[in-house]
Amino acid sequence: MQNSFQKRADIWDKSSRRLNGAKKIADAIIKTIPLHKEMEIIDFGTGTGLLGFLIAPKVKQVHGVDTSSKMLKKLQEKNSIKLSIKPYCQDIIKQPLNQKFDALISSMTLHHIEDLELFFETIYNSLKENSFIAIADLVLENGSFHSDNSDVFHFGFDENILSNIVQKAGFKNIYFEVINTINKPHGDFDIFLLSAKK
Repeated sequence: MQNSFQKRADIWDKSSRRLNGAKKIADAIIKTIPLHKEMEIIDFGTGTGLLGFLIAPKVKQVHGVDTSSKMLKKLQEKNSIKLSIKPYCQDIIKQPLNQKFDALISSMTLHHIEDLELFFETIYNSLKENSFIAIADLVLENGSFHSDNSDVFHFGFDENILSNIVQKAGFKNIYFEVINTINKPHGDFDIFLLSAKK
């Protein structure tokens, strides 16, 4: 996965569809999760911070994790004294961060994670009691969303199957909502937000 995103880092923020998508996901997260200024949250698969920078004004600190150093370099170029994301270039499934967080948010990263059970178990252990997750990704599709599926492990997600995995990890109050549709020349692709509480 890292190699593909390394190559695309320079042009990542130039896609209006990507920018609009991040805004819709951020709006849905703000509506769904009671964010406040004492919260420290993980933005999993933060990339250049498109989602994290929209959430950052609502919380104490966004910790942006990604395995692409070039994506994080672009993120750091956007950091300022008033608005910043703390970057971590690491795979937090293999090497979790050594503190507990109040929430995890994520945009269009889950389909790149091979072992979903391990991911949700790891995240559960990285969160405080009464914390939240809010994860946006593709509803089940036929594999045509990406032009190159070499870094893709899941062609979107079925609501019931994914919810069961999340519940098995220990999360509760699981809610699944379609929040956006991405229109491409060859089809329309729904984006969901899955939220849950620890």
